[in-house]
Amino acid sequence: MSSNKKQVLFVVLALIVLGLSVAIYKRVHLGFPFFPGESSLIWDVEAKITFKADGGPASVSLATPEPGGKYSILDATYASAGYGFRNVQRNGIDRVEWTRREASGEQSLYYKIKVQDSLPEGAVAEKQDENSEPAGTVLYLPELEGAYRVAADDLIQRMRAQSSDDLSFASLLISSLNKTETVSNAAFLDDLIANESYSRANLVMKLLQDAGLPVRKVRGVMLADSRRNQPLLEMVEVLSGDKWYMFNPETGAEGIPEHFLPWQRGGVSLLDIAGGEHSRITFSALSRSVPVSELAVASAKHSRAALVDFSLYSLPIEEQNAYRYILLVPIGTLIVVLMRILVGLKTSGTFMPVLMALAFLQTHLLPGLVIFVTIVSIGLWIRSVLSRLNLLLVARISSVVIVVVGIMAGMSILSYKMGMQQSMSVTFFPMIILAWTIERMSILWEEEGPLDVVVSGGGSLLVAVISYLAMTNRYIEHLTFNFPELLLCVLGFTLLLGQYTGYRLLELRRFKPMIED
Repeated sequence: MSSNKKQVLFVVLALIVLGLSVAIYKRVHLGFPFFPGESSLIWDVEAKITFKADGGPASVSLATPEPGGKYSILDATYASAGYGFRNVQRNGIDRVEWTRREASGEQSLYYKIKVQDSLPEGAVAEKQDENSEPAGTVLYLPELEGAYRVAADDLIQRMRAQSSDDLSFASLLISSLNKTETVSNAAFLDDLIANESYSRANLVMKLLQDAGLPVRKVRGVMLADSRRNQPLLEMVEVLSGDKWYMFNPETGAEGIPEHFLPWQRGGVSLLDIAGGEHSRITFSALSRSVPVSELAVASAKHSRAALVDFSLYSLPIEEQNAYRYILLVPIGTLIVVLMRILVGLKTSGTFMPVLMALAFLQTHLLPGLVIFVTIVSIGLWIRSVLSRLNLLLVARISSVVIVVVGIMAGMSILSYKMGMQQSMSVTFFPMIILAWTIERMSILWEEEGPLDVVVSGGGSLLVAVISYLAMTNRYIEHLTFNFPELLLCVLGFTLLLGQYTGYRLLELRRFKPMIED
């Protein structure tokens, strides 16, 4: 192998590896989809805060969901008339705060987040935040006294004997606490819930605390579509080793419930209000389907990823739409290279079929073919008339251009009168290229005869149709715009085809008699 071929192969390999590497990076790390039409479920979760202001300064502080876990937060917005809004941090916990100099009467504040399921469908985040409870956020629970203390100690002792580790102990304890008809101590302790001394989650946490287990409360929202004005659902987390494990205080089931969005953890307050009373917070959820590519672009822009920040997505929408067509041109050129070098098909001009395919994108295929054949046929007849005048080349081509423009204008007016909207797109045809094509075909007609004109013209139409079908393919259009780096692979294949010096497919038929002899 010559050194020149080795250099070409090295360049081709480098281009393909680079293009594929960037595309895979965008798919794996930025979330761009390889297939068009992929969508993701987005939840709009809205927290509504109502309270009665006392007429003086008012301040409202709300804990915000922690990042990480099964769900990722894409965006957050707020709505509040006359209130200032800011993001603050208290004891390492992110919160949002509304403030107002004077407020009186009933007040309503809204805080909305967009949430996306960041794990694959069916995956469950069993293990939670690895960090221990933040300092100063331990939830204080009143001590159990008298008979309740005795019943609690007995229940803890019996469940510990029946368990093998902390997790099985927590699950058995919660399950027995809910089986009041079979466990007498559990029924006795259940009275604390009935008289509202404890919530079920607080009672479970108190028993686990007395058993020596680190625990914390988790409040969250169940993401059920079109659910309105729902309160937060309370769950309990137990620390085992260096991991937090979630339990349902109603059933004792371990793991995060499906569609459960943790909103606030630990003993920190969910809502603090100064300057008001009778506060209440409720949550509503609504789901909608959003294209994955749109989410990937929004997320990459938010994180200022360089591949998106300095990409076509940073351009205005009008320019982006233009590049949706421009980026398809290399696909058409690759098809021309394949058809001419490997198949051996003759075309009128090297890349005239690509320009024709671009025009077909505007006019659609069948109207475009009719328009092209009509204009070229009339143009060849006009060219034959001009050839008798013995004009110079520049003047002759200029005359053909003027005639082509007149034909295009006439066809547009005629199609409009006949109600054929597709034919009005004739103006998208490249006039100069059409004029030059007519000139080349007329010269070919004079030198080689009408057969060669039909062959080259038919080859151009065939390659243009194939290019049109490839350029209108939804998958190819998606890849070229969302992964333009793959055009480096197209460039590599084009360079590789440029080294081909073997027989073309149509030449094999030509030399078939020699092989038979």
